[in-house]
Amino acid sequence: MLLSSILLQAAAGASLGKLGAALGAAIAVIGAALGIGKIGSSAMEAIARQPEAAGDIRMSMIIIAALMEGVALFAIVVCFLAL
Repeated sequence: MLLSSILLQAAAGASLGKLGAALGAAIAVIGAALGIGKIGSSAMEAIARQPEAAGDIRMSMIIIAALMEGVALFAIVVCFLAL
């Protein structure tokens, strides 16, 4: 009786860990998507206001988006390593 209770608690804890890792990864991806969307919209607005600086703005936008993707990927890896 006691052993089965301990096994059920361990199984419930493992499933909650998986749920937590999945939710953490989802939040990281959603945050990165919102951030990159904001970067893109701001860059397009800046290019529309000052078209001669389009190259510099585009370069900065790509660098920032790549850094944000790196942070999101790192967060996803940490979530899955937490299992």
